[in-house]
Amino acid sequence: MTTGTPPPTARRRSRARTFVPLAVAAWAVLEIWLLILVADTAGGLTVLILLAAGIVLGAAVIKRAGRRAFRNLTETLQRMPGQPGADGSTPAAPESSRGNGFLMLGGLLIMIPGLISDVAGLLLLVPPVRKALSGYAERSLDRRMRAAAAPGGFSDAFQQARMHRPDGKVVQGEVIRDEPPRGNPGPNDGPRPPLTP
Repeated sequence: MTTGTPPPTARRRSRARTFVPLAVAAWAVLEIWLLILVADTAGGLTVLILLAAGIVLGAAVIKRAGRRAFRNLTETLQRMPGQPGADGSTPAAPESSRGNGFLMLGGLLIMIPGLISDVAGLLLLVPPVRKALSGYAERSLDRRMRAAAAPGGFSDAFQQARMHRPDGKVVQGEVIRDEPPRGNPGPNDGPRPPLTP
């Protein structure tokens, strides 16, 4: 017996789900190959010292960035309206807080064993590079947030996706709740027993 609804089709795999694992695998193979080349040229002890120095330097960078972020957070909270000595205006983020996330990412990349990740992490330690990347990230995030808030954007697509049933049918409608007046308690308004497994 046929019902008239088309059979469910298999969803296509997104490009990111296909290419990200391949890119990570290629990156890991390239890192190992470069480490082997350096070990053949300079010796295994040199590679071991480089890896240990990367771990120590990366941990120091992450620790410094974390302290900086915590200090900026406490300064911002102390300048909030209502705090003693605050001027009542909305506090702006300190200029020194820009790029803390990229600084932590740089430390993490330095800690990861490999020469390419070390070079990328060292690039993120350069202040102009961090500033340029944080500006780009802010503009990109702002653009995406505006697109999500616009009619027909991501939020509308999410609301519409919730109305699709598993069998492919779309149910159009509106939910109307009949709530009892506030003065008259309903049967479910009393104290409830605790939830126990």
